[in-house]
Amino acid sequence: MLGMCRGRRKFLAASLALLFVPALTWLYLSAVYFLSLVKPLPLSPLETQSSTLVGGAGERQALELRVREVEEENRALRRELSQPPRNPTNRNYRINNHHGNQSQPHSTEEGTGDSEAQKSFSTGNSSTCVQHPVVDKCENIHVAIVCAGYNASRDVVTLVKSVLFHRRNPLHFHFITDSIAQQILASLFHTWMVPAVRVDFYDADELKSEVSWIPNKHYSGIYGLMKLVLTKTLPSDLQKVIVLDTDITFATDIAELWAVFHKFRGQQVLGLVENQSDWYLGNLWKNHRPWPALGRGFNTGVILLLLDRLRKLRWEQMWRLTAERELMSMLSTSLADQDIFNAVIKQNPFLVHQLPCFWNVQLSDHTRSEKCYRDVSDLKVIHWNSPKKLRVKNKHVEFFRNLYLTFLEYDGNLLRRELFGCPSETDHNSENLQKTLLELDEDDPCYEFRRERFTVHRTHLYFLHYEYQPSADQTDVTLVAQLSMDRLQMLEAICKHWEGPISLALYLSDAEAQQFLRYAQGSEVLMSRSNVGYHIVYKEGQFYPVNLLRNVAMRQVSTPYMFLSDIDFLPMYGLYEYLRKSVVQLDMTITKKALVVPAFETLRYRLSYPKSKAELLSQLDMGTLFTFRYHVWTKGHAPTNFAKWRTATTPYRVQWEADFEPYVMVRRDSPEYDRRFVGFGWNKVAHIMELDAQEYEFLVLPNAFMIHMPHAPSFDITKFRSNKQYRVCLKTLKEEFQQNMSRRYGFAALKYMTANNSG
Repeated sequence: MLGMCRGRRKFLAASLALLFVPALTWLYLSAVYFLSLVKPLPLSPLETQSSTLVGGAGERQALELRVREVEEENRALRRELSQPPRNPTNRNYRINNHHGNQSQPHSTEEGTGDSEAQKSFSTGNSSTCVQHPVVDKCENIHVAIVCAGYNASRDVVTLVKSVLFHRRNPLHFHFITDSIAQQILASLFHTWMVPAVRVDFYDADELKSEVSWIPNKHYSGIYGLMKLVLTKTLPSDLQKVIVLDTDITFATDIAELWAVFHKFRGQQVLGLVENQSDWYLGNLWKNHRPWPALGRGFNTGVILLLLDRLRKLRWEQMWRLTAERELMSMLSTSLADQDIFNAVIKQNPFLVHQLPCFWNVQLSDHTRSEKCYRDVSDLKVIHWNSPKKLRVKNKHVEFFRNLYLTFLEYDGNLLRRELFGCPSETDHNSENLQKTLLELDEDDPCYEFRRERFTVHRTHLYFLHYEYQPSADQTDVTLVAQLSMDRLQMLEAICKHWEGPISLALYLSDAEAQQFLRYAQGSEVLMSRSNVGYHIVYKEGQFYPVNLLRNVAMRQVSTPYMFLSDIDFLPMYGLYEYLRKSVVQLDMTITKKALVVPAFETLRYRLSYPKSKAELLSQLDMGTLFTFRYHVWTKGHAPTNFAKWRTATTPYRVQWEADFEPYVMVRRDSPEYDRRFVGFGWNKVAHIMELDAQEYEFLVLPNAFMIHMPHAPSFDITKFRSNKQYRVCLKTLKEEFQQNMSRRYGFAALKYMTANNSG
């Protein structure tokens, strides 16, 4: 503080000198000039000469010399003020900071990475003259995150959104993940296609042996200890990294935090914020005995790691020896890696550079974070470090929750903005996509249809927790369907009718995804089912990408067979077991078969669902049920031959016909749906045609059925019926698809060219 005050006095003295010396010079010159005016006139040329030589010349020379000296002093002062502080100031800062890390609250000088300090400096209210280090425009910022399981990936997305929203630098994310989180995040970033973002994954399962010997009571489990081994896990040439918990939200550019690395001095290798609870003080309850810590200890939700220096200090050996020693008396960790980090710092306080509290505002129960956000106007990082997360007890929690929800529901597609002026790694997928789009004719009336085929939709697989135990007999079947927000009410009913695994692709916006999450978590039916995979495909463009959604759901099927359905159909009770038995009876493992499940419909919103085929036939006869689309699109299901089905007791074969679009069970390796068909029309027809071209045999199951439930017409069918250009483009796409089929399958596909496809 003494050094800072001296610096302030020096600054004021220099400023006064800059103002006072030129003013004094001006007065001096003015006085001399005035005296020269009032001198008596010379009486003779001799007197003129003598006065000039003796008095005038000497005074003028002295005056010019003094002016030059003053100007030189002014230039020297300007140079001194324009330069950063000299070593004595830095030395004072290091001494003060070293002591402050132990017990003193951090000084304002520690916060020189924030915009608030910059503003106060410009207005003369700053407590420091130190200029802030600037992060290079194109400097890569490295961020490490440990993420495991299905639910943690949702938190990572919100964290990444908040970072991307503010960032101006290229980012390199290092994810330490289990196989589940890697699958989810790899797919997400691949489809997100954010420029100047690189992602690498490190197998957490390979690191378990490094930390599994440490008993740990923290809710994050063994993954809560993985930060301890980052020096060994991350690339050996990586010098520094920002380490973040998944429950972090950024409210500023992460480059500001990256710039704090420039402030590390001496042997400082860890940047941490003081813990904002009384946990490490050991007075929360009777017999509360925390791990040793320096004062209040430090929270490890946000860490700056100087990896190269840590390796030189033999960090691995340092934390292991400390953990082994403390575990002899503590028996286990309560706060995972945080306990061990604090124990190491307690023994080696010189390792830590204390960050200002606004870099980790901790919102756990019994938090003291109010002191931070009451005194600091510019908060940088919010940390939901409680198992209860957004339900934490805090009188200002609504403010922080709204900040969090801003990024939770923010459209992630808007974050695909370029970072201009920075060279980035070549993204061949992006380049090929751009090349393909440039080849499309924008004057084509069907341009938007063709463009949709190549649109990359951001995809979040397994949005909710998923568990599936494969059956030993290799007969298991997954129901596959897709839906949007307006069909959400069908989920509970389908779960009641189908007890087997389900793979669903949901077409939602970011905000709708959160509505779905609340709906699912509030449903006892859905929460009681762990074998339903929910895969979010985020909205983009003007068409409903129905076949893309089906393909996304199909790719996540892990059973040998899949039943390709639609969300507005309820399968009969027991269909799951019936299909599994059919696999064995019809020898599906070695033959290409598509098992047709006959489709019916009702116009009643309240239906007494038939428990058997006999009940269904009775309702058909009474007019409560109808064969599906018999009154508007008979060709779609006519080949099923419902008349024969009424009396059939064994599966029977049917032939493909134009516009046939039954619901079928097939092997997992069957062809995907053609993406050119979007919205309404011909999306299933094209798929069935391809199955036929690949010589699948269509077998109708005699004791299986499904019923279409009534609902309001979709936006796409309304557009199809009202927009002539829509229908023209669909016809064009059909013809192009048939031509492609003939090229791919040769002579056998000629029948598709000549068939009267009038749908």
